[in-house]
Amino acid sequence: MPDGWELASAFAQFLLYLGVLGSIGLVLVRVVFVRETGGLREAMTRQATGLAMLALLAAAIGFSLKGAVMTGEPSGMTDPEMLGLLWQTPVGTAFVLCVAGLGLILLGLRLPGIGLPVAAAGGLITLWSFSLVGHVADTGALWLRFLLLAHLAGAAFWIGVLSPLRTLAGDRENLSDAAGLGQRFGRIAAVTVPVLIAAGIVMAWQMVGGIEPLLTTAYGLTLIAKIGAVACLLAAAAANKLRFVPAMRAGDGKAAAALRRSIAVEWTAICLVLLATAALTTLQGTPPEGSP
Repeated sequence: MPDGWELASAFAQFLLYLGVLGSIGLVLVRVVFVRETGGLREAMTRQATGLAMLALLAAAIGFSLKGAVMTGEPSGMTDPEMLGLLWQTPVGTAFVLCVAGLGLILLGLRLPGIGLPVAAAGGLITLWSFSLVGHVADTGALWLRFLLLAHLAGAAFWIGVLSPLRTLAGDRENLSDAAGLGQRFGRIAAVTVPVLIAAGIVMAWQMVGGIEPLLTTAYGLTLIAKIGAVACLLAAAAANKLRFVPAMRAGDGKAAAALRRSIAVEWTAICLVLLATAALTTLQGTPPEGSP
């Protein structure tokens, strides 16, 4: 049974995932969908800035909480000796890269001209920091680290499109832009989502190692819960692509309202996925014994 410090660490990890993937996703969407999101540039910049700041705060708190988890005492959060030991481990390296990448995102969001490439580079650095710790890093397989990077980038891109799409769909004058954004994202997602899912399956199989551990261990059952949330996410996305976006292209205002409700379902599913991921990486310890 996890103690209070472990639960707090898991929640900080959830906020870190939300802030990192949300901010990087908005940057990627601005890079890819320049025309469709042109009128939302300032709003998206504010959102990305807020999410990056949330990620910075969560990263700092999460690093300190690891000291409390190790000692079981509040003093561990500020114990120089304990935090110094953490600093010399991959946890410290990942923290430095995460903070540096988020700093580049914040800088890029304010720079004219080359700002978006700088922010995108910062995003890649931040995403790579996740490959330095955790179960993927424990395998020692470099190809799994790059697979995780691709998986996270695809997830960020998906998350990043939701807010601007929902905003555009809420204004009847912007229905054509919303439909255009939804249609273009749907074409890209037809390629990226299968890759995203395939990468997730490969990594899950590497971590669990078989059907029996998936059904009989806390790690496996948490992973099943995550898969269930992903299934809900895919169902909502399919409704968007096959029903609501085509109807919006025909000028159906009711379809726009339905799309906004569907996006709310997607956000709920995404939060559940991130919560499950935080539990897998902080509460469940190592994958089942005997897995790769």
